[in-house]
Amino acid sequence: MLFDMDGTLFDSEPLWDIAIDELAAEYGSVLPVEVRLSMVGRSVPESMVLFHDGIGQPWREAKTSSDWIYERVAVLFATDLVWRPGARELLAEVRAAGVPAALVTSTNRRVVEIALDTLGRDAFGAVVCGDEVAFTKPHPDPYLRAAKLLGVEPADCLAIEDSPAGAASALAAGVRVIAVPHAVAVEPAPGLVLLPTLAGTTLAHLSTLH
Repeated sequence: MLFDMDGTLFDSEPLWDIAIDELAAEYGSVLPVEVRLSMVGRSVPESMVLFHDGIGQPWREAKTSSDWIYERVAVLFATDLVWRPGARELLAEVRAAGVPAALVTSTNRRVVEIALDTLGRDAFGAVVCGDEVAFTKPHPDPYLRAAKLLGVEPADCLAIEDSPAGAASALAAGVRVIAVPHAVAVEPAPGLVLLPTLAGTTLAHLSTLH
């Protein structure tokens, strides 16, 4: 099984909101809500273009802004991570059953390492971070890499995602998807099953869906 992190395992999008809104204020602006929502699940370069355009300051350096945001989020991840409903229980069942699992996230390795202290470092046989792939979500590269690291075929994998970009990435890699929309709606698509929540979801339940 292949798990997204932000918005899927953790209700961490509000922590990103804090950092992004604080940086917008630092720049003397406010980021429109619709622009923030369009950033969910996207790569850092894409998100920074959206962010800078959204605050009316397209000349800003992407790396300077992303470094600032990651520094702030790293602090918040160390103290304020909250599990999404049912995510902790499903991950524990996957681990207990010995099902190969990978974490597939657009977040960079430094912040993911902090999150792994809460997730459990033995929960995943592989971890694919956004700064470790040539192309991140919605490109299929992250999910193709995760399947390769686990030594399995993409078609034999099931991804748990919450965003349109993440779902598109997994589907493009040939991975079946369970989408549990959180901050942004996910449209129906072949190979994708929508769930309102992971609460009460078990491996047996997932096997009936795909």
